[in-house]
Amino acid sequence: MQLTTEPTGTPVTVTYWLSHAWLGTHVEPGVALDVSGGIVAGVRTGVVTPPPGAIVLRGLTLPGLANTHSHAFHRALRSTVQVGSGTFWTWRETMYQIASRLTPDSYYDLARAVYAEMALAGITAVGEFHYLHHAPGGTPYSNPNAMGEALIAAAGEAGIRITLLDTAYLSAGFGRRPTQYQEPDQHQLRFSDTTADAWAERASLLKGSDHALIGAAIHSVRAVPAAQLATVAAWAEERQAPLHVHLSEQTAENDACLAAHGCTPTRLLADHGVLGPRTTGIHNTHLTGEDITLLGSSATGTCMCPTTERDLADGIGPAVALQRAGSPLSLGSDSHAVIDLFEEARAMELNERLRTRARGHWTAAALLRAATADGHTALGRPRAGIIEPGAPADLVTVALDSVRTAGPVPRLAAEAAVFAASAADVRHTVVAGRHIVRDGQHTLVEDVPAALASAIGALHR
Repeated sequence: MQLTTEPTGTPVTVTYWLSHAWLGTHVEPGVALDVSGGIVAGVRTGVVTPPPGAIVLRGLTLPGLANTHSHAFHRALRSTVQVGSGTFWTWRETMYQIASRLTPDSYYDLARAVYAEMALAGITAVGEFHYLHHAPGGTPYSNPNAMGEALIAAAGEAGIRITLLDTAYLSAGFGRRPTQYQEPDQHQLRFSDTTADAWAERASLLKGSDHALIGAAIHSVRAVPAAQLATVAAWAEERQAPLHVHLSEQTAENDACLAAHGCTPTRLLADHGVLGPRTTGIHNTHLTGEDITLLGSSATGTCMCPTTERDLADGIGPAVALQRAGSPLSLGSDSHAVIDLFEEARAMELNERLRTRARGHWTAAALLRAATADGHTALGRPRAGIIEPGAPADLVTVALDSVRTAGPVPRLAAEAAVFAASAADVRHTVVAGRHIVRDGQHTLVEDVPAALASAIGALHR
């Protein structure tokens, strides 16, 4: 992440003036942020007018949003998979077709545009759940991490942070016995390193940077044999790295795990040392009471992806019970049916209202925490997602004068953002003190819609 510096290399202090800022518990008018070296150096309240030379952010400024779960190439499925009907499993066949056409170069082009779309939506960090590792047929590229490095480069060019969650995906599903798993099918050969040891050897070659962290992921209990789960968990533990896993998204996965191992996927992960405070379960939709206790008591996180879960007809996960049990909540756009963390936040609350016929399961503050601080923590950045000295200077400003947000008094701006705003209301995005989106325009990618159209069009020809 580039920083503004003096000729001597000393970081320049830049001041941002926020007409209204969300400081974690309330909306504060007139806040000046001093930023040096990409870090918040000072927070001054009661500053009623912009200081001389300050960069003005009018609206409600929040900590930058964290998109905890992304599959960048799924963005190419938008609209295409809305034709006709089907299930998660028929949707997956269309996804495989897109995956089969990607190269390191075309994936870079697509991901750069997708991450630029995220920046326009106020997202300053993404967790990329990456399993498209090899060439068609499963042959490694000459650079075995060519695809992962393309994603890291794409995020840098789009101006956002990335946690590359390099994913172990080794099998097609459970076999008839606990030690027997199905071989990857023709579509999944690109995903597989054949063994967890081989995955670990390749993943160990990945290098982080100022804007990129390297984490790990287990695709699912059906895709990593039980005897190899501990290898992935140990790799993450040695590096104190985030570890993510798709968990109980589908009842079919639960049924198959019960048939093969006599337990739920959550219990299987617990028995092999996967759960813990650096681990995040993605979806956590179809859980038993014991599953919820296991996740909560181990402080394993939960990433809800409501727009994808409803798009794929997956179901509504027990987010309230999980949080009460001790599982921190975060949010992701997953398949990118839309890229809008405000929609993800309110959908989590509104889904729960539909299920329970009661309102007010989370406050706006709690939903913003899931979209910011707890999401960044799940991605390995526990200091991010807050506006205070020492935190990364990652910010998003939401307009308070659009047709969606105009009207409420400023002290209710957080409620307006969560329950009425959309990604279209984002006016500014700042990452490491650098203005990435200014007045609704991306400063690094000149024409984001054209970049998306070009990259996606090339995959559908």
